[in-house]
Amino acid sequence: METTTSKKSVKKDYKKLILEGYVNYVLEHGNEPPSVFKFAKELKMKEEDFYTYYTSFDSIKSSIWVSILDATIASIESQEVYAGYTAREKFLSFLFTWIEELKKVRSYLLVLYGDKLKSARALHADSADFKSKFKEFANDIVSAGKESEEIASRPYVSEKYDEALWIQAAFIFRFWLGDKSPRFEKTDAAIEKSVNLAFDLMGKSALDTFLDFAKFLYQNK
Repeated sequence: METTTSKKSVKKDYKKLILEGYVNYVLEHGNEPPSVFKFAKELKMKEEDFYTYYTSFDSIKSSIWVSILDATIASIESQEVYAGYTAREKFLSFLFTWIEELKKVRSYLLVLYGDKLKSARALHADSADFKSKFKEFANDIVSAGKESEEIASRPYVSEKYDEALWIQAAFIFRFWLGDKSPRFEKTDAAIEKSVNLAFDLMGKSALDTFLDFAKFLYQNK
């Protein structure tokens, strides 16, 4: 009796292939590929197939940033204790976990963003989608903080809280890239101190209390 064995064709995950190939190229050569054509040829794929998944190297870098953010949020939200955290604790948890995710690709990030003069501009250009998703996440934290009155609602200023948290995240990233302390201890300290300062400033201060009292007196004179 004859048996016929049919081989199943395994479909390549080109998106993953491109992402991993790009990161490996940057690590091995210390710079981006010279062109999409040459990069696609190295991956043994057609240039037009590349454009099915990404429009440029910039879109690859953007995808990497978003994937790091998604992994960070998934990690912190999977912890049972996270839901009970204060707004301050949630942002602290985010930054500490984000740095852990960034460590996995630190060498890649150093190649692209290690130059302090270029890092701010390059990060801004490469991370627009990441920034957008980050600000959605930051706004959720801010909204929860306002509900619990941990964060004060201030006319005009409150609308910029998400941008303030973004600036803080960008600062922590650049600080960490240049951190040469054992186990990145200085970055841990920078996270603690900067988050505490940010939430102290966003919280209700003595000035807010004074203004509330002054308003009360004016309305009841």
